[in-house]
Amino acid sequence: MTKPIKRIAVCTGGGDAPGLNAVIQSVVIAADNLGWQCYGIRDGFNGIMFPERYPEGGVYRLTRDKVRGIGHLGGTILGTTNKGNPLHFPVNMPDGTTREIDRSDELLTYFATHEIDALVSIGGDGSLTIADALHRKGLRVVGVPKTIDNDLDKTYTTFGFDTAVGFATECIDRLHSTAESHQRVMVVEVMGRYAGWIALHAGIAGNAHAILIPEIPFDLDQVTAKLLKREAEGHLYSIVVVAEGALAKDGKRELLAPAETGRAERLGGVGESVAEALGRSTGKDTRVVVLGHLLRGGSPTAFDRLAALRFGAAAVRALDAGQTGVMVSLGVNGVDYVTLEEVAGHIRNVPMDCDSLQTGRDLGIAFGD
Repeated sequence: MTKPIKRIAVCTGGGDAPGLNAVIQSVVIAADNLGWQCYGIRDGFNGIMFPERYPEGGVYRLTRDKVRGIGHLGGTILGTTNKGNPLHFPVNMPDGTTREIDRSDELLTYFATHEIDALVSIGGDGSLTIADALHRKGLRVVGVPKTIDNDLDKTYTTFGFDTAVGFATECIDRLHSTAESHQRVMVVEVMGRYAGWIALHAGIAGNAHAILIPEIPFDLDQVTAKLLKREAEGHLYSIVVVAEGALAKDGKRELLAPAETGRAERLGGVGESVAEALGRSTGKDTRVVVLGHLLRGGSPTAFDRLAALRFGAAAVRALDAGQTGVMVSLGVNGVDYVTLEEVAGHIRNVPMDCDSLQTGRDLGIAFGD
């Protein structure tokens, strides 16, 4: 017989996203309504793996009082990290080399010792892959999808995406007026990693003239032709939106830093390279704006706030119903559950038959192909 739940833990991992605090708030309140205690793990799993860093406690009790009024706040009260994956934890060896070890058993020992019966893991692909591994080792786990990039499979959307797109669109709107005043080409680089959802949605909503996304390797000659055509028609400025993971047809992708042990490669710099190339090919005064981490901050929109609250409550309902090894999924018709195995390691890219992509083409936006 499955042991009844009395205590659960919640953690947030990977990049921050607007709506994380709303999920935490929802989990705590829903759990409290069932008579369960809820504990927060600081900075992903660091609160357990590095207790010496937290004199006040790496894992602490979350009560209604501690989560009151946090739903509208950006960031996460628990802290987060994209380093130190417990499944592939980097360790410095005496000979100066680095190797990876699996520290997941330490997490399971902690949960057992402190009588924590289940975990709600809030995160993106990396965090949910860890959650799936813990589930396979016997821990009751429910995942909550989080990423501004909207690139998690098996869910209609993730919280944080709507907020990021809304802010990016506002920035593009503002750039239209200054670009037109100075007759410039403005290149706007946005986040998204290897998926172009933010660039596509914000670019279309913001009336961009060209959008470059990772799913369509771009040829800048095609973009140049679009901008020069606008110039010939008397439109003396242009807006180009570029996803950070956009890939040129020659296969080159711009990086700020290569992958290293325990950390993925850091994307960035494509906006600058595209701006320089378009400046040369068009002869126009060309500037670049990198929105970067601005897209992660701020208060979540009403849509993201509601989605986050629904996700948190649904995660607790799943545990109460005896489910484990699942992720809360938001479908067109409501909340559903899919197995973590279906999600872990899978990225949802923009499909070529996507209605939004077709809409962009119908509007005459150039995609560099």
